[in-house]
Amino acid sequence: MNPALIDFPSEFTTARLRLRAPQAGDGAAVNTAIRESHAELQPWMPWARMLPSPADSEAFIREKAAQFALRTDLVFQIFLRSSGEFIGATGLHRMDWEVPRFEIGYWLRTSRSGQGYMSEAVRGLTDFAATRLGARRLEIRMDHDNAASRRVAERSGYPLEAILHNDRRNLDGEVVHSCIYALTFDP
Repeated sequence: MNPALIDFPSEFTTARLRLRAPQAGDGAAVNTAIRESHAELQPWMPWARMLPSPADSEAFIREKAAQFALRTDLVFQIFLRSSGEFIGATGLHRMDWEVPRFEIGYWLRTSRSGQGYMSEAVRGLTDFAATRLGARRLEIRMDHDNAASRRVAERSGYPLEAILHNDRRNLDGEVVHSCIYALTFDP
């Protein structure tokens, strides 16, 4: 099966959010949100280690749009339905279309944290993956010490499946544990 031939919508909505595939021109809004949130993102996101320029963010968005079209990485930009403000991103990554299995990732701009937006986005993405893509397994992985990310997974209905001890090195080179939260679906 060639994933590029799989048809599904490039956007969907939840009660308060609009999630859609990246588009050329999104880079400026993404860059503003990253700059606002850099201190919170830097410890956990490899791509936030260095502060990107607006051109870097636009190039990243265009790469993600191409990957979405090829079905090799499915990033969804998150916007408030009420105002159209860009507030973060989520997506389906490291997929195995044969199962199908996906890993969910996410980040939220600092000024919009604590309002339940990311949990709402993850629940919406979970429903999208299960109903539109036939997902049999969805995982959310994070550093054991990333308490905010763990809360999102738990609030989104994902049980902790495993803690992998001494699993990988973090951005500072220290050996750390990883948490895996997962949901599975029967056909």
